[in-house]
Amino acid sequence: MSTTRTTTQQRPVTIGLKWRYLLYIPLILMSIFYLIPLYVMVITGFKSFGEISLVTMWDLPKSLGFYNFTEAFDKLGPYLLNSFKMVIPAAIISSFVGSVNGFVLAKWKFRGADVIFPLILFGMFIPYQSILIPLVQFMRETGLYGSIPGLILVHIIYGIPITTLTFRNYYASIPKELVEASRMDGAGLLGTYWHILLPLSLPSFVVVIIWQFTSAWNDFLFAVALTNTQSWPITVALNNMAGS
Repeated sequence: MSTTRTTTQQRPVTIGLKWRYLLYIPLILMSIFYLIPLYVMVITGFKSFGEISLVTMWDLPKSLGFYNFTEAFDKLGPYLLNSFKMVIPAAIISSFVGSVNGFVLAKWKFRGADVIFPLILFGMFIPYQSILIPLVQFMRETGLYGSIPGLILVHIIYGIPITTLTFRNYYASIPKELVEASRMDGAGLLGTYWHILLPLSLPSFVVVIIWQFTSAWNDFLFAVALTNTQSWPITVALNNMAGS
């Protein structure tokens, strides 16, 4: 009896393992399907110009050459540096501005706070295209058109709604007793933020900086409309190189 019972208990486990292994087949096929463009891109990068054609697209390169990579870096290097000059300040400054806004809206209940917060969030839903013409006119009048600082300013302003929302929700979860204790110890509004809440904000800063970094780095519309040839970021330069 015990032998029969053990055998019946092992059968469902064995069948379950077989079905689990069968699931790996479509997963592997889908992985191969999605990796095919990467394969073509890598092997094409190592080919010489004479080897690149639709007929030999799938063939491995006859010899490994790095000419394509060095040539691309020589042409895109200055624009890559422009992207870093634009993205790093925009991500850091917008994160700090959102942190201060979130602290004030979460821990300092002043008159009109419930109106100001939705108005700030409304900026998340304004399409880029709807403000592009007045934005270009504003940049021309202020002398920031065609420059990296102007593009930094745009990404800082457009990043304030999402950064404010993130920090406001994070600070709202911090117990108010912690803030009250700091005030009893003599800390003012800025002292409470700087010495108490700011050191606790590292998780939110990591999330917000990553978000702002990728958003500003991947931007194309503002970059192509507000910059000139010398201040192009990498997205515009790469698009022009691919088009050529």
